[in-house]
Amino acid sequence: MNAPVLTLPPHENSREEIRAKALLFADPRSQQLLAQAELVAASPVPVLIQGETGTGKELLARHLHKCSGRKGPFVAVNGAAINESLAESEFFGHEAGSFTGASGRREGWFEAAQGGTLFLDEIGDLPLALQVKLLRVLQEREVVRVGGRRPIPIDVRVVTATHVDLQSAIAAGRFREDLFYRLNIVTLNIPPLRDRTGDILPLAEHFLGHFAREHDRPQPHLSHEAAQKLLAHSWPGNIRELENTLQGAALLAGGPLIEARHLQFSRRTAPLRGGAPANDDASAEQLWQGIRQQLQELLDHHQQDLWARWEALLLQTTLSRHHFNQVHSADRLGISRHVLRTLMKRHDLLPPPPGARYGTHSQAGTGMLGTEPSALAALAENAYRD
Repeated sequence: MNAPVLTLPPHENSREEIRAKALLFADPRSQQLLAQAELVAASPVPVLIQGETGTGKELLARHLHKCSGRKGPFVAVNGAAINESLAESEFFGHEAGSFTGASGRREGWFEAAQGGTLFLDEIGDLPLALQVKLLRVLQEREVVRVGGRRPIPIDVRVVTATHVDLQSAIAAGRFREDLFYRLNIVTLNIPPLRDRTGDILPLAEHFLGHFAREHDRPQPHLSHEAAQKLLAHSWPGNIRELENTLQGAALLAGGPLIEARHLQFSRRTAPLRGGAPANDDASAEQLWQGIRQQLQELLDHHQQDLWARWEALLLQTTLSRHHFNQVHSADRLGISRHVLRTLMKRHDLLPPPPGARYGTHSQAGTGMLGTEPSALAALAENAYRD
């Protein structure tokens, strides 16, 4: 396999939030992406990386840093996992005594990345209040710690990534347009795996080789039928799904040859090639006509809580369909994970702390849909794996 391949450092390979552990450039579209990335790597301008979950956005960001010549560290931050109450301190640092629990001075992520690259993943999930402060830092190129007054100059190259449509988020009021234009000087779009099929089999060989080394056994190989089945799959989970599928197949095969029957695919569906939805437009329009008719009937009943119940129904139905996986649910609804969690809190759908019992849900939340608390609690266990 002669195609360039990007992988994580060994000590980072166990991080669960990284959904792609390898990014390979055998397909012509991938090779074009790599050439574009290396052209802009040495520039200090911000780069926005767009791509579906599991396509390898952090790996590409790491490659940009490696090719940039910058001597400082690469610091990765997941915007979807930020604690809102501590977000400003995490980004910009704080002085001792600036808030309860701030017993000492602490550098923020910008200072930690001094001279290097700060990678902000899932930028679309940042709260609006934090977006304002981030915009100021990018404009002024300096930070002020929480509780401090002295501005601290920073020399940091900012690379951001998102799997959501930021233009739609701007239209919905969830993302600042001025911040978008500040971050969007150069955009690198990573195609989904289904649109770069030339990468699938070389990636498969890479993952099978890793499996063999990890399990101290000869590397298994794909039968012709298994290879064709891999090429025909839509890969909604992209590279991470491919890796998991091959690990399972190698274990089920138990020998040197993986047959088509050993491959077990996710039940999720992905858009067809060319961007068309998995369900045809005519069928979808018929469904909308039925929903429209039922809404007319509901409006005739003059219920006072119609909006709350409609919102709760859409929210819980989506969460249940995706087994309470917040990343997939937010992606399907076209909203950020931060907005999804706000709605979950509004309708009493946030999972309890591990070990806690589910309480009684409000009528506007799950109670009016008739879901048993025990069943909902079981589904909600998945929310902690996002």
